[in-house]
Amino acid sequence: MVIETERLFLREYMFDDFNALFEIVSDSETMQHYPAPFDENKTKDWIAWNLENYQKYGFGLWAVVLKESGEFIGDCGITIQNIDSEMLPEIGYHIHKKYWRNGFAKEAARAVIDWVFQNTQYDKIYSYMKYTNVGSYSTAIANGMKKVKEYPDQKNGISYVYAIKREEWK
Repeated sequence: MVIETERLFLREYMFDDFNALFEIVSDSETMQHYPAPFDENKTKDWIAWNLENYQKYGFGLWAVVLKESGEFIGDCGITIQNIDSEMLPEIGYHIHKKYWRNGFAKEAARAVIDWVFQNTQYDKIYSYMKYTNVGSYSTAIANGMKKVKEYPDQKNGISYVYAIKREEWK
């Protein structure tokens, strides 16, 4: 499975993506909105979790690759997440910090929104993030998502929830 945008390919993870992914998720600045950067085991588990999601759901986070160079620059996709005690379809993304502020997360997330509404029965898609993650909620807003909830949680202190409905997407 491959999703193509103007500048990107989104494809399924492979274990060969480990080094490029580890460079991103082990970085303290990139992972500042997570409890901690990932170690090698957590990074391997991340890839394995997504491979399992492809089998279980037919989707997961996909590798984000620059068309021009073939370079792995992050991930973006949809997973089922516990958002305030509800298991909901959630769009997530991580882009290598050297590519921040180039619109890659927005472009990838837009393609995932399109894919979800064209290939699943979900009528609403969510993104949730720590309240301090301005980049993440700015990306959600840029893709037509609206803030629908704010709640206290153990992991983030406070989480913001953004969503877009199928009829808003159309």
